[in-house]
Amino acid sequence: MSEIVESHPFKPFLPEKAKLLMLGTFPPAPKRWCMAFYYPNWINDMWRIIGICFFGDKNHFVVEQEKRFDLERIIPFLKEKGIALYDTATRIRRTQDNASDKDLEIVEATDLDAMLRQIPDCQAVITAGQLATEVFCDHYGIKPPKVGEYVPFHLDGRALRLYRMPSSSRAYPMKAEKKADYYDIVFKYLKL
Repeated sequence: MSEIVESHPFKPFLPEKAKLLMLGTFPPAPKRWCMAFYYPNWINDMWRIIGICFFGDKNHFVVEQEKRFDLERIIPFLKEKGIALYDTATRIRRTQDNASDKDLEIVEATDLDAMLRQIPDCQAVITAGQLATEVFCDHYGIKPPKVGEYVPFHLDGRALRLYRMPSSSRAYPMKAEKKADYYDIVFKYLKL
């Protein structure tokens, strides 16, 4: 097990008027990145899922010949739609040299309350993956929803929904198109 404690490499991405907060657990190690932003692993399907949901094209945010995602398109899109991004862990230790949630030890969880207070228009949160869902549900004292479903929760008298979505990792055995069907439930609910 590594003794190295990693701090989150990215600042929370919290656009003004964000209606949705998407939370993973923690980014993979930099050697697995194709860009310096959320879901940076070329073989992670999040940006393909988003492309399918909003543009009917899983390659909308893909720069195929360079095996990277197009940040110049992603960031304005997220700002326009009001989609915020971060993770449930701010500091971690990797028990193995990989990006798997099962091999992460959370040293410091994210201050979820503080983050949600920074985006007062947020109405829903997506957790992508088992560990992110567990961390979030433990914090708010709510029962984890089934994949594709939601549970209500409250913060400062504000009613919000937590949606649990399939992991965008290819280790999760489901085609990107099927995952997109799940994510689209939230995007349609928020009229994004």
